[in-house]
Amino acid sequence: MGYKEETYVSETTENKEQLEELNAEKNEEVTEQGIEDTAETTTEQSEKHAENSVEEQLNNKILELEAKLQEEESRYLRLRADFDNSRRRSQLDREAAEKYRAQKLLTDLLPVLDNLERALQVEVSSDDAVSLYKGIEMVYRKFIDATKQEGLEAIPAEGEAFDPNVHQAVMQESDSEKESGIVLKELQKGYKLKDRVLRPSMVSVNE
Repeated sequence: MGYKEETYVSETTENKEQLEELNAEKNEEVTEQGIEDTAETTTEQSEKHAENSVEEQLNNKILELEAKLQEEESRYLRLRADFDNSRRRSQLDREAAEKYRAQKLLTDLLPVLDNLERALQVEVSSDDAVSLYKGIEMVYRKFIDATKQEGLEAIPAEGEAFDPNVHQAVMQESDSEKESGIVLKELQKGYKLKDRVLRPSMVSVNE
């Protein structure tokens, strides 16, 4: 009996030790598998993080390049607008210079026209004076024709409504038969070169 008990105890102990070894091996396998899974997970996360980092860098680079492109396009548009404005101003300046090229000369000749008109207002009776008068009249007409070809025009005054843009009122008079603000007399003739006033008409205006 004692021998069987010892044999049983021995077998039981041996079985227990084998079971413990199996459990230990199993736990070791589970631990190794866990380590492997953790390592794989960490590797995947690292790779994913690296991919995300590269993608983020590419996106940032694209945004940077798009911003630079937009800046260059805006700069180009500004330069183009400045160039167009400069060219337009130059064209307008050239047109104005051509249009009003005779302005200074005609302005300087206005007193000459005034003197010729005053000379033609003088009454003459002698033959010599009449001949002189006709000569002055002929010069005056030639003069008017030449200035008209350059765009010189007399400003209408007497009987017109007063216009401060082309008339200069130097006195007021009263005429009940005419409306208020009507130019009654032209004291000095005014002239304009095309659409630019060289000298306003000096006038008397009805009250």
